[in-house]
Amino acid sequence: MTTLGILHPGSMGAAVAAEALRSGAEVLWCPDGRSTGTRERAEQYGLTPVQTLNEMTERADVILSLCPPAAAEDVARAVAACSYARIYVDGNAVSPATMANIGGILLRSGALVVDGSVIGSPPSDSKSPRLYLAGPTEALSAVVQLFAGSAVQTHPLSGGIGKASALKLSYSSYQKANRALAAVAYALASDHGVEAELLDIAQGRTTNYLAETAYFSKVAARSWRWGPEMREAAHALEEAGLPTDLADAAATVMGRWTGLKDTSPELALVLDELHKGPQCDPT
Repeated sequence: MTTLGILHPGSMGAAVAAEALRSGAEVLWCPDGRSTGTRERAEQYGLTPVQTLNEMTERADVILSLCPPAAAEDVARAVAACSYARIYVDGNAVSPATMANIGGILLRSGALVVDGSVIGSPPSDSKSPRLYLAGPTEALSAVVQLFAGSAVQTHPLSGGIGKASALKLSYSSYQKANRALAAVAYALASDHGVEAELLDIAQGRTTNYLAETAYFSKVAARSWRWGPEMREAAHALEEAGLPTDLADAAATVMGRWTGLKDTSPELALVLDELHKGPQCDPT
């Protein structure tokens, strides 16, 4: 039996880790310092609690980190401090340079480091996200086997660490920036009383985020996490010598929504917050 350790079971992490259970793995998590919501998710998905991170590192064949990108390096340092020397998968939305830093941290403890990225919604009976993987061949094979037959579709990439992170942020820099841009455009139209006409234009097109006004509230509630992801996207663009303005601008827009963290705000409130100065830039 393969043993997986998940750091930490948020809405994505818990659902992805639970898919490993379908392949016969044992899944560990550490409740120390976690919120009530995290504890409830872990219990819901049948994850096995351990007393300490050190216990997890002693038992886990594979550790998967799925956390807010701003915490990714600190989580890696905590695992490395436990002298972890097996497979470590960083599945966070970080830039290739940040991923290289994480790789260096874990390599010093003797771990096999895998660069991972999850693209799509949390797995369920109707949704199958893709897990892209880059790194040592033997480690990739173990992770692929871990999710065999589950709703998580694994896709190994050639080329080594940084490839999966680059893919994630290439996608994110378009997808998430477009969500924020659509909300700003809708807010401007609303101020001038022409939002119905704007939607009429948008709805005449296929697959247009601008028509999905119900999603703006979800964007606002998740901006505490998506803002740092846009900063990482900006780092990735900068590394490639490309303009970073749109990714930085999206993070700035999301900074105006940080007070709506994990809420279900009405559309009017989401639009109103855009008119206010940033409460806290989510870097």
